[in-house]
Amino acid sequence: MILMVGVGLYLTVRTRFFQITGIGTWMKRTIGELFKKQDSENSAGEEGQLKPFQALSTVLAGTIGSGVIAGVAAAIAIGGPGSVFWMWVIAIVGMMTKMTEMTLAVDFRKKTESGEYFGGPMHYMKNGLGATGKALAGIYAVALFVEVLADACFVQTNTLAVCVNDVFHVPLLVSGVLTVGVSMFVILRGGVEKIGDFCGRMVPPMVVIYIVACLGVIILNIRQVPEAFALIFRYAFAPAPAVGGFVGSTVSLAMARGASRGIFANEAGMGTATTVHATAQTDHPIHQGMYGILEVFIDSIIVCTMTSLTVLCSGVWSNGNTGVVLTFDAFRSVWGQFGIMILCLAVVLFAYSSYLGFFVEFRTCVEYLFGEKTVKWLKWLYFALPILSVTLQVETIWDIADMAVGFIVIPNMIALLLLSPKFLSLFSDYSYPT
Repeated sequence: MILMVGVGLYLTVRTRFFQITGIGTWMKRTIGELFKKQDSENSAGEEGQLKPFQALSTVLAGTIGSGVIAGVAAAIAIGGPGSVFWMWVIAIVGMMTKMTEMTLAVDFRKKTESGEYFGGPMHYMKNGLGATGKALAGIYAVALFVEVLADACFVQTNTLAVCVNDVFHVPLLVSGVLTVGVSMFVILRGGVEKIGDFCGRMVPPMVVIYIVACLGVIILNIRQVPEAFALIFRYAFAPAPAVGGFVGSTVSLAMARGASRGIFANEAGMGTATTVHATAQTDHPIHQGMYGILEVFIDSIIVCTMTSLTVLCSGVWSNGNTGVVLTFDAFRSVWGQFGIMILCLAVVLFAYSSYLGFFVEFRTCVEYLFGEKTVKWLKWLYFALPILSVTLQVETIWDIADMAVGFIVIPNMIALLLLSPKFLSLFSDYSYPT
């Protein structure tokens, strides 16, 4: 919390609260350009593999998945309603943190002889901080390797399997095998571009379906909205008492759960999303960095808030369930079994897209640690672990994920602080449209 909030506040102050005061600029340079028609594969002066929209969709596939649907519900179930407030705090400062790490990732990325782009925290640490950076990069690369496997192979595939089992009673192992089988086909035959194309097509309709479903629950429980917000602010600074199946929580537990799930949901400070954005076609590092603000805004300010209000307004938050099952309890109260089936399909596509999108980060870790040629061998580890993950308990899965996140946040935040002069120089030199 000290590193995340402290560094985020420092960057916020130095950029004059750009995530708030510059909202018109970063909206124009992100959403305003996403659907522009491009006449060629790469626009003039832009280098990279993925179009910005594909990079955005690939990252959102990894964040608007288990982190938002299951993670937010898990935070409320354990930390109480007050955990939502601390998610918002992490999101506001995290906007600038994520913009910084994405900007640095593009600025320090490299292009291999095969024409592929690699970038991310390991590269900006090693190339920007000398001997200290090499040590941090080594620590981070190992930690990221563990975190990607924990997130993609454990959290995402476990959420997918539990969701299908809860709604359609499909055995967990069957879901795991099918997920791996389809992923092997996409990854082995298409590579990074195929992953970006798949996520670019699937993420927008999934987001729309999920938001509509949440709105349905919230609107039908509209009278409970003021009370939901009251619970969030009240128990952000006071212990939440035991209610129903909820065993109660302290303020420190609400902070811890809110912060950890907030980071997991938007990935600000983790550096994981930068490995994808480092492959994007862009004319300037700062331009691509603005997509970091947009991602946190979509993830935490919009979708996480929608999930939180859905769970709180429906009154199911204290029933003793957790994870994706708790979110589905809220949906089931309004949409019934047929609606749950449709939503289950959306969640499955979210989780699957997440697993697929995380392969880009996995290959970046492998390339940095062991060399580009080893990717073709170690990718089989990526395909094997989901079979194990679907047999584990939900609480065990989230404990593994939280541990892995902690290991990568610490070296990355130290690097962002040390490299902040470089970011601020790029930020000052960029020509902002009026």
